[in-house]
Amino acid sequence: MNATPLPHINIRDLKPGAFLSGVYSLVNPQTAMTRGGKPYFKSLIRDASGEAAVRKWTFDEAMLPEVTATGYAHVDGRVELYNGQLQVVLDHIQAVDVSVTDLVALLPATHKNIGEMFAQVTGLLHSMHDPGMRALADAYLCDEAMMAAFRHAPAATNVHHAWIGGLLEHTHQLMHLADRMLPLYPQLNRDLVLLGLFLHDLAKTVELEWEKGFNYTMDGQLIGHIVRGAIWLQLKAALAARTSGVRLSNETITVLQHILLSHHGSLEHGAAKLPSTPEAIFVAMLDNLEAKTTISIHAVARDRLHAGNADFTERVWSLDARMYRPDPLQPVVGSVPVTASAQ
Repeated sequence: MNATPLPHINIRDLKPGAFLSGVYSLVNPQTAMTRGGKPYFKSLIRDASGEAAVRKWTFDEAMLPEVTATGYAHVDGRVELYNGQLQVVLDHIQAVDVSVTDLVALLPATHKNIGEMFAQVTGLLHSMHDPGMRALADAYLCDEAMMAAFRHAPAATNVHHAWIGGLLEHTHQLMHLADRMLPLYPQLNRDLVLLGLFLHDLAKTVELEWEKGFNYTMDGQLIGHIVRGAIWLQLKAALAARTSGVRLSNETITVLQHILLSHHGSLEHGAAKLPSTPEAIFVAMLDNLEAKTTISIHAVARDRLHAGNADFTERVWSLDARMYRPDPLQPVVGSVPVTASAQ
């Protein structure tokens, strides 16, 4: 492990034509083939400020396990603009070990206040009407190890909310959206929706690991957060009944488990069952809305848009589209102002 911080330049500060040399997290490293049938290395590099594509056009496929062994690498290369996006053409890449100190710079993190978000999530859970549902929520909230992981886990490895605190941020956003929308749907049971949203991704705290980058654990590979969450719910419901003396009906537990098992919305997207209650439909659709909106916002990166950028991103696979980046009502930095013609 390194005793001193590793060399590093923030990805957010990269400019075309610059030379990059430093240590970064590797995201989805792999080999691909050029049109001429030669293997090359492709990956994203990531740090706390952002991510960029990297390519090494001369690469021995047999070296991939060695290069990706730690999930972090020292890279040297030239920054260029390709289709309006930054890309680093590598001269050299070598796997490195990193220290806990280095992780602060190498892993992205939420920009929101973790303590405030967690307090607001707790407040919404305590606002539920049914005492049995509040007791069930407390069985989770009193699990200090689980809640510590909940406050810091990412929500994914590289799709949406893939940053420290991302799981809490995603859950917090969903519960606030639901709290504002539910008055428009008085037929929905607010308690089922709020607790379902709190629990829907909670088992990502054991599905993912984030101490050395964002990866899937053995539990994540073999069981997954959907099934693990449904198992936890059975256990926490029994615990809540013993400690509070308030027992939820088996029907309520089953309906809550159904929300967890169906929240991916469709079988091809990983749901164990199709949503079959109004609350399950609401949770699945809201989860999809929040996740895809966040993905699109980060893909277009309007806060970093300038006149040299292409109007469209590369294809975003999780959205199956190239995203149009400009906001037509906001000027782009470096562009020529548009003025009204004289009448």
